[in-house]
Amino acid sequence: MTRPFVLGLTGSIGMGKSAVAAMMEEIGVPVFDADAQVRLMQGQNGALLPAIEAAFPGTTGPDGVDRVKLGAAVFGDDAALARLEAIVHPAVSEARMRFLEEHAVAPLVVYDIPLLFEKTGRKGIDAVAVVSAPAEAQRERVLARPGMTEEKFAQILARQMPDSEKRALANHIIDTGTSLAQTRAQVAALIERLIPTR
Repeated sequence: MTRPFVLGLTGSIGMGKSAVAAMMEEIGVPVFDADAQVRLMQGQNGALLPAIEAAFPGTTGPDGVDRVKLGAAVFGDDAALARLEAIVHPAVSEARMRFLEEHAVAPLVVYDIPLLFEKTGRKGIDAVAVVSAPAEAQRERVLARPGMTEEKFAQILARQMPDSEKRALANHIIDTGTSLAQTRAQVAALIERLIPTR
């Protein structure tokens, strides 16, 4: 049985991965957004709420997970973070398998996974595209986010594989240190290259 070519899309914080994923969707490629899936499962009536509340009492409410409270419960605590990941990651993995089944006839699907190298691994993924930009562009984008501080940025970076290592492991690199039009052209060229291979 044939299945779609699976492209893993990843990149460190502030590199423009979400913008690239949106460009791929615009072209018509089905994109599985791991972060959006987590938000859905942690949102109002989300499937993960009972397990998260049991592990971290007081961090959920009628609207779902209280991200501030849950963040405070796991921030800087590796054991707590591991407990949370043990709840979240298997559920995301199941959702990804369902997504693949739903798009079984597509020639290409994209898994948008922020921590692909760090947590998920390449199993079931045919090639990986890393979204990358110069460090100063990354820093500027991240520190412009609401509520972001130097300390938070440093902690996030410490948990992520350095960009240079991701680039070395990538099958394809999409450079977002350029104009949006240039990035869009790179995305279109990559999709064009991948689809005829089937």
